[in-house]
Amino acid sequence: MVIINLREILDKQNKTVYWLANETGIHYNNLANIVNNRTSSIRHENIEKFCVALNCTPNDLFTIK
Repeated sequence: MVIINLREILDKQNKTVYWLANETGIHYNNLANIVNNRTSSIRHENIEKFCVALNCTPNDLFTIK
């Protein structure tokens, strides 16, 4: 199972889901589902938006469990 680490990255950078929604232009409700691992797919363009906003790489975003 692939887990997205957005919550951990946001916490480490003292940023909120609301901040990320504003930075990326992704609707808050959709982003909350992604952050809470309640989605089965993520668009490549959204992964890029996360990486740019959080100054991280795709490798930082995902963990395999």
